[in-house]
Amino acid sequence: MATQPAFSYRTKAPARTPAAPQASPPGALHEAPATPRRDPFELRALPHEDLHLYRKKIDNSRLVREPDPRARHACWSAIGAACAVLALVAGVLAPSVASTLAGYKLEALRAEERRLLDERRTLELQEAELLSPSRLDELAKAQNLVVPSSGQVVRLDGNANAVAAAFSNRQSAISAGRNQ
Repeated sequence: MATQPAFSYRTKAPARTPAAPQASPPGALHEAPATPRRDPFELRALPHEDLHLYRKKIDNSRLVREPDPRARHACWSAIGAACAVLALVAGVLAPSVASTLAGYKLEALRAEERRLLDERRTLELQEAELLSPSRLDELAKAQNLVVPSSGQVVRLDGNANAVAAAFSNRQSAISAGRNQ
């Protein structure tokens, strides 16, 4: 829909043309020409007060747009340029994003390392408490364990003769225990 402005002009009272000045006698007072008095309560004219808009119906249903081969080429050129700019921006920003992500991962690995070291210290402390000689003595007394005699202990020094001798001593001690 289109609009068309139409201006209607007001007709105003015809302007007065000043009359030729009349000669006044010398010594007479000079009077100002009489101007029409304006009503003090009359509103002044607003801008475009006399503007009237008319609506005209336009039917473009029968119009068919012809394809423009240059416009199609320009569209594909714009798409290609946008893809090239996007690839350039991605190429510029990719290293900084990768280094930021690597920094986050490195910090997470450092936190995990600190946690594992704390856990290791805790486990070593628990192991030391469990293997302390005073605790082992208490456990041995609670289970009625005694110190072994000299024939019951087999020490392995790593040479074959000592191992064979210890084995034979053990076998003889076992057989002696059965005979009794």
